[in-house]
Amino acid sequence: MKEDIQKLRELTGAGVMECKRALEGAKGDFDKAVSIIHEAVEILAQKKSERATGAGFLESYIHNERVGVLLELRCETDFVARSKEFKELAHDLVMQIAAMDPLSVEDLLNQNYVKDETIKVEDIIKRAIAKLGENTKIERFCRYEI
Repeated sequence: MKEDIQKLRELTGAGVMECKRALEGAKGDFDKAVSIIHEAVEILAQKKSERATGAGFLESYIHNERVGVLLELRCETDFVARSKEFKELAHDLVMQIAAMDPLSVEDLLNQNYVKDETIKVEDIIKRAIAKLGENTKIERFCRYEI
């Protein structure tokens, strides 16, 4: 069971106890445990979505001096905005924007995630909300290309 918990953590980003509870609830069925965690992430993201995002930061990226992206990613506190996970999320998002050229935030959220085509960018945001414990949202972005 220990190996399944670790595998589930790597796949979903959920905490150890959440993975353990999901596996117990699924009676050891790994696929069902993944579904349980994804459902929990959806519920948590819905609850957090009403909270104000008064912190955040700007992430920039320039690719081959030909494509530039500036992203405003928001969260609730400076503590989370400075965290490694939040900064990694911001970097992944600017890479997504540079590669896929979305027209709006809504368009971006509905795109397949370039690192894992089986999920949408919106799912990455929801997972971040579950992991960080704060509402997280893409406020705006701009992309330039020469």
